[in-house]
Amino acid sequence: MSPQHGTRSSAHGGGRPRRPARTAPRPEREPAAVRSEELRADCSACFGLCCVALPFARSADFAEDKPAGRPCGHLRDDFGCGIHARLRDEGYQGCTVFDCFGAGQKVSQVTFGGADWRRDPGSVPAMFAVFPVMRQLHELLAYTAEALGLPAARPVHRELGRALARIEELTRGTAESVVALDVNALRGEVNPLLLRASELTRARVPGRRKDHRGADLMGARLSGADLRGASLRGALLIGADLTGADLREADLIGADLRGADLSGADLTGALFLTRAQVSAARGDAATTLPPSLGRPAHWAREGSAGGVVDA
Repeated sequence: MSPQHGTRSSAHGGGRPRRPARTAPRPEREPAAVRSEELRADCSACFGLCCVALPFARSADFAEDKPAGRPCGHLRDDFGCGIHARLRDEGYQGCTVFDCFGAGQKVSQVTFGGADWRRDPGSVPAMFAVFPVMRQLHELLAYTAEALGLPAARPVHRELGRALARIEELTRGTAESVVALDVNALRGEVNPLLLRASELTRARVPGRRKDHRGADLMGARLSGADLRGASLRGALLIGADLTGADLREADLIGADLRGADLSGADLTGALFLTRAQVSAARGDAATTLPPSLGRPAHWAREGSAGGVVDA
């Protein structure tokens, strides 16, 4: 007897109505994941795109002008940097704080299938146009992946997983589809999830949490400040004195830390802190960073006042 027939008989008094069989609750699907190495620059798998596609102007960060699309004079035939070990000494500090979040190898090896711009000059306009867009996508991927790793953010993990999968799919599109993307609109969709993940995580921090979102704290004297669990999203912290500050679980997404002094500061569990931000700041052996971030080499040579410290 089919289930439909049996149910119809019961409805007409042909026995006790059947109850739907109980089924075990469906386990939650694990959110999508992106390997951490995919979001870390691998210059050996890139065609030196940041040294060619991007422009830079002569300044304290760059020793000379270079228009977009022209190779840097220090780019070698193997796409390596001829002065990599001396970049800061040669006046290219800007190069040492740049991070493509793995976009370089994605464009080189996935979007263009390993065909470099020297061997295929016809790919130059498209490849150089894709790279800056891909970098933004990979940065957004990195933030989303980090949010997915926050246990307290579990209420939004499913949405974050969907967002991660969608962004990752977009990064694997054609050069034309990537260039045509409205990254600002995409960021506007994902940012509320990142903010919610941050709020859920920082809510576990005891005490009152300071809100300095978007604040102008350029050159501020914040030595020893209690900024644990604070929101410093988009804050301007250029040249700020953060020596010995407690920045545990602080949200630093988009914060400008150029020249900020992090000597002795504790950034354990800091949210959305990037290698570029850390490299643009100053610190010392007493600065505590999240395990995923390496200590910049120049920190061992520069003291908080620009002098030499023990490595």
